[in-house]
Amino acid sequence: MKKYVEKNDVVVLIDSNFRKYIVDTNSKTDKIKGVGVLDPSSLIGKEYGKQLEIGNKQFWILLPSVQDKLQSVHRRAQIILPRDAAHILINCSIESGQHVLEGGIGSGSLTIALASAVAPNGKIISYDVREDFIEHALKNIRKTGLEQYVSTKLKDITKEIEEKELDAIILDIPNPWEAIENVWNALKVGGYFCSYSPLISQVEKTVKELRKHSFIEIKTFENIQREMVVSIHGTRPSFDMLGHTGYLTFARKILQS
Repeated sequence: MKKYVEKNDVVVLIDSNFRKYIVDTNSKTDKIKGVGVLDPSSLIGKEYGKQLEIGNKQFWILLPSVQDKLQSVHRRAQIILPRDAAHILINCSIESGQHVLEGGIGSGSLTIALASAVAPNGKIISYDVREDFIEHALKNIRKTGLEQYVSTKLKDITKEIEEKELDAIILDIPNPWEAIENVWNALKVGGYFCSYSPLISQVEKTVKELRKHSFIEIKTFENIQREMVVSIHGTRPSFDMLGHTGYLTFARKILQS
């Protein structure tokens, strides 16, 4: 475990309100919103875990966890939250060395979680129909130092999937049911499918299409999360419960009987 920041490190700065800022020590001096003007190379030699002053603010400096990277993503499109990303990683059995296809890169939040899981020998391939989304997501991914595990394509996943024998395919698009045939053809036997859909009507269409093909373990989840606030005076549920975000539908490819 590193004790001090070294050249080429990517670090996270955490302020007193627990807002997080990912900083690459190789970056140029720049103004970082929420931090101020910073020469990233000035962080080299600082001790991890200690608090330091930048401008008139105090920040803890740490090696970034996957959660730090997800929480610091600059949003443009709606992101898949860490609670749903974790569910996807487990239910699609994402592991190091795998090749995973993502349809709909958004702001790159899920891409970061997937790339962290498949590193150092795996690859994430992300399709999106919007070049501006790809460019924005890549900016977020580069800040985390995971860009070598991600390749992007300006493609419509409902029209074609070039790759074959994929370990998993995850869709965050409005019409996942239109990609199911392509998904089945691109997955390896035993490979996993997941779709993230805000509306139950989208889930119904997706499941109906899955049942036309050779998939098993078809199931849909909704994750509701509530923090418990523990203080010296007692414990109570947080008033800011994380309610509905989207439905996660999973399936697994088998051979036609």
